[in-house]
Amino acid sequence: MTTQYLIWRKSSHSEANGACIEVARSLHGSIGVRDSKQRGTGPILDFTRSEWVAFLGTVRSAKA
Repeated sequence: MTTQYLIWRKSSHSEANGACIEVARSLHGSIGVRDSKQRGTGPILDFTRSEWVAFLGTVRSAKA
């Protein structure tokens, strides 16, 4: 099964060199993460909502 993703977004803090990630929600509610350098042809990491929330919590606590 191919997962359909809605609008891919990247941070406004991303640099022009293309070294960033893009994030999108799927039609089924999961969150996809991909490398922007691959221009949509590379692999996509697919997270459940609870996995994504846990990931963001870890990133935010590491920044504190």
